[in-house]
Amino acid sequence: MTRLEVLLRTGGKFGLAALIVLLGAPGAASAQDEVVTKVVPKSAAAVKQSFAPVVKRAAPTVVNVYVRHKVQQAVSPLFNDPFFRRFFGQQFGVPRERIQNSLGSGVLVNSEGVVVTNYHVIRSGGESEITVALNDGREFPASLILKDEQTDLAVLRLESDGAKFPAIEFANSDSLEVGDLVLAIGDPFGVGQTVTSGIVSALARTKVGISDYQFFIQTDAAINPGNSGGALVDLDGHLVGINTAIFSKSGGSHGIGFAIPSNMVQVIVQSALKGGKVQRPWLGASLQPLTSDLAESLGLARPAGAMVTRVHEKGPATRAGLKVGDVIVSIDGKDVQDPEALQYRFVTKGVGGTAELGLYRDGKRFTTTIATEVPIEEPPRNERDLTGANPFAGSRVANLSPAVSAELGMNDDSDKGVVVLEVESRSNAGRLGLRPGDIIVGVNDQKIESVKQLSVVLQIRTALWKLAIERGGKVFDLTIRG
Repeated sequence: MTRLEVLLRTGGKFGLAALIVLLGAPGAASAQDEVVTKVVPKSAAAVKQSFAPVVKRAAPTVVNVYVRHKVQQAVSPLFNDPFFRRFFGQQFGVPRERIQNSLGSGVLVNSEGVVVTNYHVIRSGGESEITVALNDGREFPASLILKDEQTDLAVLRLESDGAKFPAIEFANSDSLEVGDLVLAIGDPFGVGQTVTSGIVSALARTKVGISDYQFFIQTDAAINPGNSGGALVDLDGHLVGINTAIFSKSGGSHGIGFAIPSNMVQVIVQSALKGGKVQRPWLGASLQPLTSDLAESLGLARPAGAMVTRVHEKGPATRAGLKVGDVIVSIDGKDVQDPEALQYRFVTKGVGGTAELGLYRDGKRFTTTIATEVPIEEPPRNERDLTGANPFAGSRVANLSPAVSAELGMNDDSDKGVVVLEVESRSNAGRLGLRPGDIIVGVNDQKIESVKQLSVVLQIRTALWKLAIERGGKVFDLTIRG
């Protein structure tokens, strides 16, 4: 057999389900037998059972991640004043390099030394050195093989000369239920590996604001600073989530923690192992949540689902027959409550297959099949670094396309125009406050539709620059001196 979950009996009552996991116990069951029954503890003796077997299985796979960032010390604008430089020398106030340290947790996901952690644990604006410390005291340098800000996940590889490591098994996070017991393992506050227990408090949390793909597991297992990137495990010792954030006004745990589901983590790990680039399927449709009034007007019993507001003419949604006004209520038979839940379900399908969408149109329910394919890059991105005496000098821009929009985490409405990819902080664009993801809509009353057109317009000398910048769906008009 591969697994038998033994339900403890105390005084004729069922005890804590799945607390003891027997592997290959003689005479226990056949390979096909599997008992998966969840029962509430019915006695004090049942509650006293230990989590130690689960911890022994999972703890060796949880690691500490230490990151040393080399950053430039910020300098006050006063240091650029000639008065100060005259009396204190030309080196007064020159930015200096300093070391900034950060600490988080991570999880070994294969025996070759691949570790998954949070993106915000390893994020830095400069050169970084990453060290991973194992539960047994060994330490290894690590290299970054993938970082994905949209999911707040990163994948590392230990530089270990072929050593083998303990690795955790992935659970199917869709099998979790509210009330299931879970353990959080990590290194809070740098005190050393710590295990806390709790239950799954809620599922499919989509209004947390942590990352672009929001579909979090909520738990009351204590999660504190330093736990980020650590493991949330079930009572089989399998990974159900990566601990990511807490809701707190004091910085400590208040019993509301959030974890990225293991099904999303697997997508990112597989992408890292296949070449280090995340490929997400493209829906090819823009969506909006349903309000109570909108649901009532459509004849829906409750405001659940995602309404289609636009379909891309060359996207998979068009080929699947979706129309503006359709309400997507499920994917592969699983209900979706809002656009965020739909995007999560769709992305975790991966690329190269199909998904079944449940739709509501004109008072009728039906299903359609949609392909899970990568977004198209049309028009070509034509990336360019902007220079010269203009407000956008110091930025890197590209033509918008579904592919570029997906890389930047933008919605499908943003597929025409020119988008900002990068901004140098000490440049005209940086001082203007330009950010990656901003769309340059207009310059001096000319609508901007391509990088080539923008480059031509910026070569025209002018005393005033009138700019229109779109950010977060809102257009801001600015006028600055030339």
